[in-house]
Amino acid sequence: MLIAAVGGFLRMLRLDHPRELVFDETYYVKDAYSIAHHGVELKWAEDANGKFAAGDFSALTDDPSYVVHPPLGKWMLGAGQLLFGDGTNPFGWRFTAALIGTISIVIIARIAIRMFGSVWLGAAAALLLAADGQHFVHSRTGLLDIFVMFFVLSAFLLLLIDRDDARKKILQRTGPSVDKQHTGSKPWFMPASFGPSLGLRPWRLAGGIALGLACGVKWNGLYALAVFGIMIVLWDVANRRAAGIRRPWLAALGKDSVPAFMSLVPVAGIVYLLCWTGWILSPKGWDRSWAADNSGWWDFLPDWMVSLAHYHYTAYNFHVGLDKPHTYMSNPWGWPVQWRPTSFYYRSYGLGEHGCAVEKCSAAILSVGNPVVWGLGTVALVVVLLAWALRRDWRAGAILAGLAAVWLPWFNYQHRTIFTFYTIVMVPFIVLALVYALGIVWGTATGSTSARSLRACRLAVAAILAAAVLVFAFYYPIWTGTTIPYDSWRMRMLNPTWI
Repeated sequence: MLIAAVGGFLRMLRLDHPRELVFDETYYVKDAYSIAHHGVELKWAEDANGKFAAGDFSALTDDPSYVVHPPLGKWMLGAGQLLFGDGTNPFGWRFTAALIGTISIVIIARIAIRMFGSVWLGAAAALLLAADGQHFVHSRTGLLDIFVMFFVLSAFLLLLIDRDDARKKILQRTGPSVDKQHTGSKPWFMPASFGPSLGLRPWRLAGGIALGLACGVKWNGLYALAVFGIMIVLWDVANRRAAGIRRPWLAALGKDSVPAFMSLVPVAGIVYLLCWTGWILSPKGWDRSWAADNSGWWDFLPDWMVSLAHYHYTAYNFHVGLDKPHTYMSNPWGWPVQWRPTSFYYRSYGLGEHGCAVEKCSAAILSVGNPVVWGLGTVALVVVLLAWALRRDWRAGAILAGLAAVWLPWFNYQHRTIFTFYTIVMVPFIVLALVYALGIVWGTATGSTSARSLRACRLAVAAILAAAVLVFAFYYPIWTGTTIPYDSWRMRMLNPTWI
């Protein structure tokens, strides 16, 4: 909690700087204001940014705005605006992101403690996430991706809790004589041979809700829904195998697969649909009257349902067809090493301007990860992959599943205009991979009989954590838009591709 408190304080500190719309805040913060006041996104005039930053909302029109992301993230940003200044205060624009970022530090600590059985490793996970640049920058910016990260991470924790709870129940309900069910005249395929049904699983249901909320922010939450659905069935197989059931695959498919599907997919679908309530109830939304204006075989369906389906069709075509070149577009192959980070904000100042005490200064917000976290985290992925391939360690498999859900789908869209800042959703799983590797080192130290080996291993872990904190302090100015000498800014550009 101390790490989360410090991390939260740093995320809230001078959160209103810069006092202007940063990067894609020009879309999401303004849309959030519109959706908080009208229930849907309305169009802004071309000259809206300056007026909006000054607290003048006269540039908002009554015309519907075509947007290609679901509404939930903008509702969340709008809640912060309503709490702080009703859109007039940049602190309010970014408050919800900072709050969610802070809570996610606690969540990853709980995940690490549950997975690795160590409070120290839980603290290490919290520290590494709090010190990461992608996480820090997104926590201080009114964009959508941090909400996707939060709900995916929340779902991961909820499904972990369900896994442990289900394992405990099935071991309690299945005695050591389970194999006797497969003898005599009772055939192996009878339901009794599969072990007990576990009934309602509220943690799994909550996981489905969280995944529906992730989809309600951005559609890439769908990939987490699909991968996590497969993951929990594999966990059910492992639980039934641990209970001594001879055919755990058939048992899990027979007893668990359908309830797992129902807990995730329909639940997530209902939650996702609820995220569109404002659009459904308002006559002002984009494409809201499409069904009324276009007759067809769908006429027996409610107009709102048909119009919403058509809206999704056009939005999907937009996403898959977006290939306009951009200065900071990147390829997912380079994301683990943060090859081409995204510049959110850059200003150049001369002597005496905005606190510049030298001839030339820079103020920048670069959405780039902490090099220690991402560099060592990428190496740790090899360790995790080997642990899963050679030892079938379920923890390694879970980390890889999480990373696969939020990274691998982007390889199908390499032709598209995509950005490294999407890796905010990858950060927790990079951190968990690094903590997994640190846990191996720490465990080696604990099991060692040599005092020198014990000290060396623990010093190595401490040095990595200290390095992450020191690098965070070094990069803090270019993660917060602080005015620094140009040479100091240039020194922080670790790679020419960062410029």
